[in-house]
Amino acid sequence: MHLAYVTTTDRGATDRLLSAVAEHLLAKGASLAGVVQTNTECADSSKCDMDVRILPEGETIRISQSLGEQSRGCRLDPAALEQAVGYVTSSLADAPQLLIINKFGKHEADGRGFRPVIAEALALDIPVLVGVNGLNKEKFDAFTGGAAEQIAPDPESIIAWFDRVTAQREAAA
Repeated sequence: MHLAYVTTTDRGATDRLLSAVAEHLLAKGASLAGVVQTNTECADSSKCDMDVRILPEGETIRISQSLGEQSRGCRLDPAALEQAVGYVTSSLADAPQLLIINKFGKHEADGRGFRPVIAEALALDIPVLVGVNGLNKEKFDAFTGGAAEQIAPDPESIIAWFDRVTAQREAAA
């Protein structure tokens, strides 16, 4: 099983990091599945719009919803998230070299969202890279049984992990 995660502390840093890594790996010809997230600041609020791009070259889906200036609830659009989950699930049939999931968030912590996709990829021996924030780290550890490898949050470390895992998988084949 090849499961790794990265954690950053700056707002949006994990999203930017995983997007950059995905672009680099795609440029090298790697076969990827999953989602990377782009956040766009909204001029009229302190919130941002959250969009996920289906890898490798799929559509972009807005997963946030505007609930108004004074809202305090979760802005995630569950239907949009599940649409993205469906696309990513079907892409596992192509046997990608790596599944990237932008975030093990509240939905995943509660057993929904991309959690079943992560489990399916691992069952198919597809390596998985996930962004994990501090709020959901404990539930991520419970889900993975502590078997996930933490990688330093920089492109070089992630790419080195990917290259090592790819070489191990090729040697075992």
